[in-house]
Amino acid sequence: MKIDRLDIHHVRLPLIKPWRTAYGEDADIESVLVKAHSGDVSAWVETTPLAEPTYCNEWAGGVAHTIEQILAPRVVGREWDTPEQLNEMLGTFRGNSFAKAGIDNAWWALRATLEGVPLGRLLGGQRTEIASGHDFGVEDTIDILLAEIQDAIDRGYPRIKLKIKRGWDLEVVQAVRKHWQDFTFHVDCNSGYTLDDVDLFKQLDKLHLAMFEQPLGNEDLADHAELQRQVGTPVCLDESVRNLWSARQAIKLGSCRMINIKPGRVGGLTTAKAIHDLAAEHGIPCWVGGMLESAIGVGILVELATLGNFTYPNDVIASKRLYKRDITDPEVTECRVGWISASKGPYTDFVPNEERIASQTIRKAVVTA
Repeated sequence: MKIDRLDIHHVRLPLIKPWRTAYGEDADIESVLVKAHSGDVSAWVETTPLAEPTYCNEWAGGVAHTIEQILAPRVVGREWDTPEQLNEMLGTFRGNSFAKAGIDNAWWALRATLEGVPLGRLLGGQRTEIASGHDFGVEDTIDILLAEIQDAIDRGYPRIKLKIKRGWDLEVVQAVRKHWQDFTFHVDCNSGYTLDDVDLFKQLDKLHLAMFEQPLGNEDLADHAELQRQVGTPVCLDESVRNLWSARQAIKLGSCRMINIKPGRVGGLTTAKAIHDLAAEHGIPCWVGGMLESAIGVGILVELATLGNFTYPNDVIASKRLYKRDITDPEVTECRVGWISASKGPYTDFVPNEERIASQTIRKAVVTA
């Protein structure tokens, strides 16, 4: 398959309300959209590292520049028969996973479109629907949080993730658990703690959570292994699993008992699938994580989540929970509460609205052979 052209859009997407985590607050999501062309066929993908290098060392403006100036010129005008062949070339460059994901995902998107099959089927997925949980960031008060959780539970979501940070952790989770003794909750720490906080995690350990997601440093594996030895709650790695190698090391060290897989964080769908398969071999369940993508990116996450070892409800979010108006027609909707349908047609079901994308574009570049 020959990639003839790549259009790179650095976009800003306003959220309905700011999203607060241990990293800070985002009122808008900055993302990178890539429209890939092969002959008369084109397909859109998304990679979303956020506006500033807080989640990782990449940021949207830098990712757009890296794709335009370094990666795309080495891709367009050439035949790429397999994603492994493409990733071997991308491996020349260190890091830059979100930028590489923009290229790798484009290969899969074009292939699914050319073959006329859903992306999930091309990846090897079997599910026709995928489970989706509900997430809550840091709120102004515990009472506001409790009211929002009650609404989500009443509507039927299968699990809830609570973002925590210093000053918004044990007391919050204790209040939540007091109200709902048996519901499935887990906490996402976004690398906000260290092993000096082990006593905090031992207190949280008593609250019967599904997992501690990324409690310690974003590049750490050794301290996570030590924490996992001291608590019964499964440690789930997110930021620390940056590629297939780090996933192997985490499993070898005993750093986690669950893995959150985000295609952007690991360099694209090829590596995401490889990590999924490795985890399945070792009996470690996975789930698909999100970066508050538009429906273009969420469509990719839905298709990835059709793979068999994604057994925990995913971070795949319907458009109306994030954006007043998304950039596809249709937007992402739930077929029933907590469930989203996988594509029945080629690639994904979410068709980009190019006029709407143009209105949200900060900068555009086109790379041809």
